Amino acid sequence: MEIGENMSKYFENLDEQKREYFKILSPEIPKFIEEYIDTPEMQKQAGISVSSGTYYSKIFNIDLWYSSLDHSIAVALIIWNFTKDKKQTLAGLFHDIATPTFKHCIDYLNGDYKNQESIEELTTEIIKNSKKIMSLLKRDGINLEEISDYKIYPIADNDTPKLSADRLEYTLSNGLGVRKKLWNLDEVKDIYNDINIQINEKGIQELGFKNKKLAEKFVKNMSILSKSYMDNETVLSMQFLSDIIKKMNKIGLITKKDLYTLSEKQFIEKIKSCDYDNISKYFNIWKNASKINESDNPVQDKYCVSINAKIRYINPLIKIGKESVRISEVSETAKANIDSCLNYKKKKYAYFDFNF
Repeated sequence: MEIGENMSKYFENLDEQKREYFKILSPEIPKFIEEYIDTPEMQKQAGISVSSGTYYSKIFNIDLWYSSLDHSIAVALIIWNFTKDKKQTLAGLFHDIATPTFKHCIDYLNGDYKNQESIEELTTEIIKNSKKIMSLLKRDGINLEEISDYKIYPIADNDTPKLSADRLEYTLSNGLGVRKKLWNLDEVKDIYNDINIQINEKGIQELGFKNKKLAEKFVKNMSILSKSYMDNETVLSMQFLSDIIKKMNKIGLITKKDLYTLSEKQFIEKIKSCDYDNISKYFNIWKNASKINESDNPVQDKYCVSINAKIRYINPLIKIGKESVRISEVSETAKANIDSCLNYKKKKYAYFDFNF
């Protein structure tokens, strides 16, 4: 089914860039996912940015809104495009259904900034407690355990540094301006159309490239994005937001449940009206800041943190003759870009010029 042809409101209301991007990911929109998208649990994700809160500060200059719902649908479309498998597609659609307000900031709140997986723990519970989703699954003859963990499907998700639908999607969309403007839709189309399902060194299916130059281009921009996920601007901001949430929760101004029921816009309104410990004042400073401070040594009497965040990088397969190998094995250019992720260095401490 083409976008716009008797589609749900979500697809009808897409802006032109997302519409064209989704057509690249899957020329056919599988009709069966529409009713799942329209459930309250999925629609809640429309109010959460994939940027883990960084969208709201001038430090990052991000002007493209891309929600957790957008990302989840795009992942589902990639899986459908390559597999035409309903269960795998739904597993991809639901993989972020437990995403809370400010996304991975809550991993920081939970002390999980290394793996950033703590927010996935409620996925099964949220699906199981949704009467609408469970009714649709029953109608479609699908069991809960077949769609509640997308990690059982290697095309949907796999371990770093392999290429999966999830990892591919956020690299493409983040490079379209969600994080940085690194390519346009035509370039995304060239890269995406070069990918197919291959068999990796462990005999497992994995997405991989056919053209070396396109694989190198993908890895180059991936490395730029990878370092941006780990830079001090990002980790300082995510820790700051998680500390705001922690303080507001401690005095009873918000609950953990609010993280899973409120949109980020609603949550920010609560922050703006919070005078406790100068929370609204410091949030406003962060929101309007254009830069952060860095140091090799801890800075006293300032909001100062030192965090080594999760290393996100991809070393995709490339088809050489009849064999699929890692691009780093056959391209010095790609290997250098991957090594730049693995060896990324920054100042040990980052801080704001206030004590919070």
